[in-house]
Amino acid sequence: RTRNFAKYLGLSAKTDAVDARMLALFAAKSEDLRLWQPPSKETVELRGLRRRRDDLAQMIRKEQNRLEHQQIKAVERSLKRHVRAMTKEVDELDAQIVKLVASTPEFRRKSDLLTSVVGVGPKTAAACLAYVPELGSLTKGEAAAIVGLAPHAQDSGTLKGHRRISGGRREVRASLYMAALSTLRYDPMMQSFARRLRARGKPAKVAITAIMRKLIVILNAVLKTGEPARRSLPS
Repeated sequence: RTRNFAKYLGLSAKTDAVDARMLALFAAKSEDLRLWQPPSKETVELRGLRRRRDDLAQMIRKEQNRLEHQQIKAVERSLKRHVRAMTKEVDELDAQIVKLVASTPEFRRKSDLLTSVVGVGPKTAAACLAYVPELGSLTKGEAAAIVGLAPHAQDSGTLKGHRRISGGRREVRASLYMAALSTLRYDPMMQSFARRLRARGKPAKVAITAIMRKLIVILNAVLKTGEPARRSLPS
């Protein structure tokens, strides 16, 4: 029960101090925890459409990888037919997602706010709406933790483990990764932030992860405040 409570709090870190604080919080709040609220039917529909779309996109990538090394013509033709069929399905699902977002006032309002952030397009916005409906009601740390972008300690006693991201809703991370690449290309502030990280010896992968974390925090903030993002973001 206490471990599940830690997951509920987004505490993936493992240190003696974190464990002690988590146990104290559990003792204080175990009788006053929020009940789980089922998602709206529109959210359930959007999540189902988006998940099917993402599953097909993953299958397309696998088939394309097989195609690169295929030497048998009959198999090559089969792979190409499969890729074309699945690509058509993805396009149809994308159209259904666009229609659902446009026809649902709350989705449309949130999508407009999310896409005001540099690098975030309608597909990333739809992924956030589908997979992280809580966005806009979270703290900065909760927003990063819920999608698995908060660096967690793995310490116990004198053992000091490496800090790394873990857990969270991995479905949305792929969209945030693509948004981070776009943001890094078009946002001068994010470019400056990435350069500072690289100057401190951080690998490119770590810099991209840090930008993804900034993005989810900003997306949470624009939904919380109801104010569109400025086109030039502070680092």
